[in-house]
Amino acid sequence: MVSDCAKSAIGIYTEKILEDISCGILFLGADEVDLEQGITTTNIMEAILNQKMMKAAQFTVVLADSSKMGKKGLAKTCALDQIEQIITDNKISVQMVKSLEDLGIKVTIV
Repeated sequence: MVSDCAKSAIGIYTEKILEDISCGILFLGADEVDLEQGITTTNIMEAILNQKMMKAAQFTVVLADSSKMGKKGLAKTCALDQIEQIITDNKISVQMVKSLEDLGIKVTIV
């Protein structure tokens, strides 16, 4: 199914395709990043698709600007221990960087 609004592929056919491929690095956009809840999104179907993409990848890099830090969304994509790196902007708090790094996540500020 192709969404008219976002022009992204979701649903059973997309999930089936992802079962048959593998990739090195997944760059995953996140709606929210919370130290307890992990990576979340506002769309349950998107969270399921994100989980399938992560299974196909060897390494997951989350892309999330600082406004998404410390927030919880409706649907959980994954726990923080399932990602290797977060790329964010320079408005992220020093405490959040330290907390993420303490979990073993590389934080890249751009």
